[in-house]
Parts: sequence; structure tokens; C-alpha cells
Amino acid sequence: MLTRPDFGLFGLHREIDRLFSEFSQGLGPNGQQLVPNIEIAETDKAIEVTAEMPGLERKDVDISIEDDTLTIRGEKKVEQSTDGGKDKSDKNVQHSERSYGVFLRVLQLPPGIDPSSVQATMANGVLKITIPKPAKPEPKKIEVKEAA
Repeated sequence: MLTRPDFGLFGLHREIDRLFSEFSQGLGPNGQQLVPNIEIAETDKAIEVTAEMPGLERKDVDISIEDDTLTIRGEKKVEQSTDGGKDKSDKNVQHSERSYGVFLRVLQLPPGIDPSSVQATMANGVLKITIPKPAKPEPKKIEVKEAA
């Protein structure tokens, strides 16, 4: 009987490490990412966050800002079939490279962002969040007066 060198306790340990590593990186089954790819750009007046979310609609995405932290949460659900409302999961899928599930992206923002000024749009599976930069406080000169 041949045994693989990665079999046994050490092989199990390596497999558990790999699974935790994939989970912490947002990877789903078959090494597929469940987190959207993002791009962060900056102009003089705003920070622009763009996220690729193919197959998602506006209703599938939630955006929130709390304590200078931007959170993008979404869920890619298994598509419903058009034949009587049954899930595609009822079908005998032979091969799939698609990912489904909940994802979360958390980004630290500069302090002083006004959440009510943030705008988000979504078209063709691309989410664009525009975050106006807070006004920089002007330095104020303090006059030194004679003590009484």
C-alpha cells in the first residue's frame, strides 16, 4: 500500500492552513475570489472608489460609512431559472467556475468625511463611489495679548 507523503496529521494540518488562508483572502471554492476588485483614485476634491461586480445589481450591494470606515457588502446569489422558479442548484451542473456568496470590503477613509456627501452609482457591473474630501482647516493665527 502506497501512502502519499502529505497524508496523515501533517497533511491535514497543511490542508487546514490552506483553507484558512483562502478564507482570509476571500477565496471561495476552487480558489475563486468572492471579493470585488477595486481601484482607488484621488483628485483634488474627491476620492473615487471603483469596484468590479459582474452579475450584481444595485439591490445586491450595501454601502455604509461609520467612524471613517467605508464598508462595501454584497451578495451574489445563484440565479433563478425561468422554468417555474426552481434554483439552478436543482440542475445537474457538470462544471462551474462561478462564485456565489457574501463578500465584504472594508476601506479606511481619511478623518472628517461627511457621509451625507458620498455618492454611489452602478452601471454594467461596475460600482463607483465618490467621496468628497473634507475641507482642510485653515491655520489660524492666535494673537498674543498683554497679560492683565
